[in-house]
Amino acid sequence: MFISFGIKDAIDILLVAIVLYSTYRFMRESRTLNVFVGILAFIMVWLLVSQVLEMRLTGAIFDKFVSVGALAIIVLFQEEIKKFLYSLGEHNKLHRLLNWFARKDVKKSDEREAIMPIVMACINMARAKCGALIVVERGTPLDDIVATGDLVDANINQRLIENIFFKNSPLHDGAMIISQKRIKAAGCILPVSHDLNIPRELGLRHRAAMGISQASDAVAIVVSEETGRISAAIKGQFRLRLSAENLEAILTEEL
Repeated sequence: MFISFGIKDAIDILLVAIVLYSTYRFMRESRTLNVFVGILAFIMVWLLVSQVLEMRLTGAIFDKFVSVGALAIIVLFQEEIKKFLYSLGEHNKLHRLLNWFARKDVKKSDEREAIMPIVMACINMARAKCGALIVVERGTPLDDIVATGDLVDANINQRLIENIFFKNSPLHDGAMIISQKRIKAAGCILPVSHDLNIPRELGLRHRAAMGISQASDAVAIVVSEETGRISAAIKGQFRLRLSAENLEAILTEEL
């Protein structure tokens, strides 16, 4: 039997592939990849039983699980789904495209006003070997992380950053969250990465920076209390031994 295959079918297959790949990437970044694989395996078995083998009784049971399971997935992963939908609207490429059409590109002077206080504070803290952990939010919202610390909600200021991470400060050991060019909170608790590939000489701050970079698209900056070196964790990768120029270039590029 001849089956017609047109451009609409090709587009249909392409859209399904894009949705599956996007879901896979999102699940991998949110550390729920095993759940995605399990759901995909269940769907394959359901299609095999109900559509290919046409086993009516088993297929009916699977149909009930699918109808209830869709609601259960929404309830269990409501936070992840909300972050995913939010990240679509906040995606950097989407913003660049909209800004290009609207002719509202951000001025470089405004970017420097937000970036340079962070860079200068990190350089001064590195010289004094004052440990620090700064997380700059991008597309993925970090409201749950902000809730674990103390709300600051202040303009980005070099002296404020240095005072928060001063060794006798009560907020010294936590992470600072910067969002929308403002210091949102300090003393925040981050998820710690258990990646075995992280060098042993890197401490808990570096593992926390890696953890948040794996769980979101944020940029995490670390100043080592032991060595005074500056590092950055981006998308699950470390950039070590950064100079002031390196750090400024990374923040300018990523933000």
